[in-house]
Amino acid sequence: MTTVQKIKEIEDEMARTQKNKATSYHLGQLKAKLAKLRRDLLGPSGGGGGGGGVGFDVARTGIATVGFVGFPSVGKSTLMSKLTGTHSEASEIDFTTLTTVPGTVKVHGAPIQILDLPGIIEGANDGRGRGRQVIAVARTCNLIFIVLDVLKPLGDKAIIEHELESFGIRLNKQPPAITVRKKDKGGIAITNTVPLTNIDHDEIKAILSEYRISNGDVAIRQPNATADDLVDVIEGNRVYIPAIYVLNKIDAISIEELDLLYRIPNSVPVSSREWWNVDELIDVMWRTLNLVRVYTKPRGLAPDYSQPVVLRRGKCSVEDFCNAIHKEIAKQMKYAIVWGASAKHARGQKVGLDHILEDEDVVHISKK
Repeated sequence: MTTVQKIKEIEDEMARTQKNKATSYHLGQLKAKLAKLRRDLLGPSGGGGGGGGVGFDVARTGIATVGFVGFPSVGKSTLMSKLTGTHSEASEIDFTTLTTVPGTVKVHGAPIQILDLPGIIEGANDGRGRGRQVIAVARTCNLIFIVLDVLKPLGDKAIIEHELESFGIRLNKQPPAITVRKKDKGGIAITNTVPLTNIDHDEIKAILSEYRISNGDVAIRQPNATADDLVDVIEGNRVYIPAIYVLNKIDAISIEELDLLYRIPNSVPVSSREWWNVDELIDVMWRTLNLVRVYTKPRGLAPDYSQPVVLRRGKCSVEDFCNAIHKEIAKQMKYAIVWGASAKHARGQKVGLDHILEDEDVVHISKK
């Protein structure tokens, strides 16, 4: 029996099993088995790997990477071509794009790489089409644009979410506040600082048993934690990526239908053909990527606002700023003067390497 068949068998059994106190242990075991089989599909033996395959390895450029994911012929290539000026074959025919097509768009002075990925099909995570390679590249992106046809958005949205979730991508989520620490002896100790509403101790022990963890501490601080959250923490190979749902072809619907589309969370309706509402899409992309622009100020001169140094939130200290310019600058720095949101004074603040910068700060580096 193949891995895909085993996965289907377990999913069918889970669908048949009613959840109650008597079946929670069994369901916990099934969920853990399912996750382990999916891991086999993810690994090299399953052929998934890290985006392998001709035309799928793309050199990284820019400060962040945005991947376009969607079914064939939803307008990904048209949107990509107009955004970046890079030619990506566009056609009404399915599967026009067969490899990853990279391009770059500049937003507020920051170069952002855009990847037009081939259209995926239902069953992509099981290896159908070239879905596994497509989703493997999507795992490495900082943001995913899920491009949907506006005439059938919810059905396609659910299928694509399932394909990505099955491949270890968690969309618009944070890592669960759950810790699992293995021990040499002492059995299983479970502590929780929030009520366990979707998982009980039997289910937790069943999952740990399936992973051959017989001694360990489990601490749950995640409200409404589920068995899937616990499995994600134990597996440790999940990626948490923000996603924007790009609802394309709004030129084909009415204003009333457009009002309904705006109720879908994290969505931006656009028309790539007519170039409607693309400005809003770029604004939402910039806010979601959460980048920090820092301007340099040479001694005795005005700040240079034409070429910002762009940093990622969480890696935006003065030391990160120095390293982004040249690795030797941090070693030569005596102190830095910062103007902007992160400075305590309007006239500027003298700071060290560990000072955290905010968007549109101005920095002068004084060398030793």
